[in-house]
Amino acid sequence: MGLFDNAVPGGNVAKPLMIALGALLVGKMLSGGSSAQPEAAQSPAPVPADTTASADGGLLGGLGGLLDKLKDAGHGNVANSWVGTGQNQPINPSDLGSALGPQIIQEIAQRTGLNQQELLQQLSAALPGLVDHLTPNGQVPQQNQLASIFSKFAS
Repeated sequence: MGLFDNAVPGGNVAKPLMIALGALLVGKMLSGGSSAQPEAAQSPAPVPADTTASADGGLLGGLGGLLDKLKDAGHGNVANSWVGTGQNQPINPSDLGSALGPQIIQEIAQRTGLNQQELLQQLSAALPGLVDHLTPNGQVPQQNQLASIFSKFAS
């Protein structure tokens, strides 16, 4: 599967986790459906006003928004380790949940069919390697680059 072979533990990403990652990073994958369908067609729940969501940037406004949420919640060193070239620091599932906020977690859990605890377990295991893989030069990719990368693996 390329992107996930070395980025995610085990390299095997189940569809619910793919939907969750897409919901966080690439808005058109929020519904878990075809990228040709706008997410509004799926009637998603309203996005909380405290997020920086954009039409194509997922619930948090893309990878940059995710990193900002982590930094704002006091996990800047962890987030920076994923982007930087050193060892990726782990994040505790409950810390990730607190950083993302209950509304975001509830929305993604609803979309994936996972319970919130399982969702946070999977995201906390997958995000460090995935973010590291997406930022090989310590640079956050443009949103259209993320959308292109995820669209290859969404089917």
